[in-house]
Amino acid sequence: MKISNRRSSRGGRRTSAAVALGAVLALTATACGDDGSGGGDKGAEGSGKGEIVFWDNNGGVRTDIWKEIIADFEKANPEIKVEYVGIPSTDYQSKVDTALQGGGLPDVGGVGAAMLAGFAAQNALEPLEDRLAKSSLNGKLNEGMTESVKVAGGSDEHMYTIPTSANNGTLYYRTDLFKKAGLDEPSTWENFYKAADKLTNTKKNEFGYTIRGGAGSIAQALDAMYGQSGITSFWDSSGEKTTLNDPKNVEALEKYAALYKKDTPAADLNNDFTKMVAQWDSGTIGMLNHNLGSYQDHVKALGTDKFRGIPQPTGPGGKRVQVSNPVDGLGLFKSSKNKEAAWKFIEFAAAHESNSKWNESAGAIPSNKEAALDAWISEAEPTKLAAAALNDGSTTIVQLPYYLPDWNTISKADNEPGFQKVLLGDMSAKDFLDTMAEQLNEAQAEWNQQKS
Repeated sequence: MKISNRRSSRGGRRTSAAVALGAVLALTATACGDDGSGGGDKGAEGSGKGEIVFWDNNGGVRTDIWKEIIADFEKANPEIKVEYVGIPSTDYQSKVDTALQGGGLPDVGGVGAAMLAGFAAQNALEPLEDRLAKSSLNGKLNEGMTESVKVAGGSDEHMYTIPTSANNGTLYYRTDLFKKAGLDEPSTWENFYKAADKLTNTKKNEFGYTIRGGAGSIAQALDAMYGQSGITSFWDSSGEKTTLNDPKNVEALEKYAALYKKDTPAADLNNDFTKMVAQWDSGTIGMLNHNLGSYQDHVKALGTDKFRGIPQPTGPGGKRVQVSNPVDGLGLFKSSKNKEAAWKFIEFAAAHESNSKWNESAGAIPSNKEAALDAWISEAEPTKLAAAALNDGSTTIVQLPYYLPDWNTISKADNEPGFQKVLLGDMSAKDFLDTMAEQLNEAQAEWNQQKS
């Protein structure tokens, strides 16, 4: 099988990403082999007892709740011990990629849709559809989330992660500051920009908005772009060219990036989500774009009477457009020597009680349909509003191409420095989007070529 490697010399592309592109469509082809992950290690079912290793893909942020769930699991399954390893989200993919090359993969790991295709392409993950069919979870997981991870994994027949939660872009705003300034809720982009400007007083260190300029910045920027432009598809009608650099998106990014240092703190240039959230919780900043995951942090810092979390602003005519947020999940690594015990842990974590407990802590939307009916959903306003916006027909979702093995690299490491240049005024929004669009068009062309 011929695998293109021509992009590895541009944009710092890793060779493994190009290899993954060719491999993703040959996972079940005997001509390419199917001898397991991590150097051909098929792993083993094991005894269903003993120790397993779990890698948390959001270590530090979700460590406490995972340790609580692990304690519950070990109490219910005293013959199994779980070694918890918390890895920060910004380091997780590189940690797994290193282990794929040199060994040392865990039994179970967090595997969200954004990185699923790359891991599945390298044959690192165990297909889970047969285990799920025989499980107590069968029929109890949200159908939309299960379909999402199937598509993201690049396979029509296999499911490489069990969905645990869905997130949603959320605009948090300080109700106390808005009331004091006589501002309307930032439920439209017009109100958003008006508030960002009016709430800013740099001499008093007061700002209308905090923009994410560090790790993870591009997903937030895409949400703002498509939300303002109203473009509803990531690809044009041909399915070959991205709409990313459409003139309407270029104009939207120019307007959004212009907020930096005018209506935002200068420190935003290097802020990832943890620094951005901490800055908003401890300061006098009017608005923050993040997702449902930071809701509990805001409650702890501000209480529930000083802020609200609402769906992304609407454009002209009340139309809301936002980009898809990847479904998170748990994957079983093929090299595991104790797959039976590892599956028991995944099954336990995605069951009603654990799934509800984890998502309540994270403020996310549960994958377990029974958990999604629990009382805390209606009490956590941002989660309640997000779920309603996704189900009442008011929101159009632009589906991002998580199925491309290069997506995570293109949308993060390759282009985050470029976005910082846009914020600093050292690169135009058009040049930035043209560069990223070229990479995506080439990745899509290779994907379509391999499929055909």
